[in-house]
Amino acid sequence: MSRSVPLARLLRHPVANSESLESSALIVGALAFIVSGVVALFVFWGQYLPISGPGSVGQFVAVFSGFVSLVVFVGARVLVGRNTTRTGARNGLDVPGARLHWFDVAALALAHGVIALLGWTALSDVLSESFSDAVVYALSAAVLAGVGVAITAYAVFLSAVKLTPMLLSVVLAVFVVVGVFASMLSSADPHWWKKNLSTLGISDDVSALAFNVTLIIAGVLVTTIAHYATATIPVSNAKEARGRGLVRLALVLMGILLACVGIFPVDRFLELHNLSASGMAVIYVVMVLSLRRLIPSMPRVFVLLGYVYVAVIVVLAAFFVSGYYNLTAVELVAFLLIFSWVIVFLRNTGAMRGADEGPTSDEGQVKHEVAA
Repeated sequence: MSRSVPLARLLRHPVANSESLESSALIVGALAFIVSGVVALFVFWGQYLPISGPGSVGQFVAVFSGFVSLVVFVGARVLVGRNTTRTGARNGLDVPGARLHWFDVAALALAHGVIALLGWTALSDVLSESFSDAVVYALSAAVLAGVGVAITAYAVFLSAVKLTPMLLSVVLAVFVVVGVFASMLSSADPHWWKKNLSTLGISDDVSALAFNVTLIIAGVLVTTIAHYATATIPVSNAKEARGRGLVRLALVLMGILLACVGIFPVDRFLELHNLSASGMAVIYVVMVLSLRRLIPSMPRVFVLLGYVYVAVIVVLAAFFVSGYYNLTAVELVAFLLIFSWVIVFLRNTGAMRGADEGPTSDEGQVKHEVAA
């Protein structure tokens, strides 16, 4: 009969095993609840608060959760690194030829913070519409704020310590969707879509900041994914190793150019902005068309999917030239196609790694029983 982990050992080795991870996550959530609840009670005392908007419960939870996400994610990754060094245990990002740098951790922490900030803001807006003209008493608001921040801290801690290449793709997808949609919804120009997608980044309000920061952080995440996605691809000779290196270089360049799209807004750096955006598209097309030759082991279905994506982008470009589609529609669909391809690419290379390592113990047991 197994026994629970003693508290003293848990504090010394908070990420040693699955039980320790869950217990540590609960402790982090409890601490976040106490700290945020006390701060919220002090801030809210004597007030009747709206659910969303300036000075609301939703705004407090969103801002506090974003800050807590940054702290918890960085702290959790530090714990994982120390546990791996001390015990030799394997963490989810132990992939030969790839590792997290400080800027990767910073980008992932910011991504989690932005997801928490914008996620709670959106949820509070929905609740505000559901409970029209409702207000929240100070004590209830403090409790609700503590619960919201605690849930965020718990989820971010587990995400950080259980981070895998597959989970990286999920974080990237959620972050990009949340960031871009937040920029669209908060844009000062309701008719931005009549021009192009880059219009979201040309104003001086919060929507432009959200759009540009989303692209910059997403670019860093793409470069991180590039190393993990290609490091798991099996190679058997120098030619395949060179092909894998070229694909990695292409993905890294795409990430850098994506970040440059956010660094150079179209209204102030037109040439650099357009060069970055078009360069990313050109590199993507060339890489997809060359993928079968560069990485012969890549699943044929995925290679065909890339061809379909390129064909769709070409058709969209033709529609734009003919005047049937405006530039925003072309950019938005191409943007989604390229990002979805990168995410699926990471998942396919992860599956290739699993196949290369052979069946797990459970799979081996099943095969043994079938043979028997």
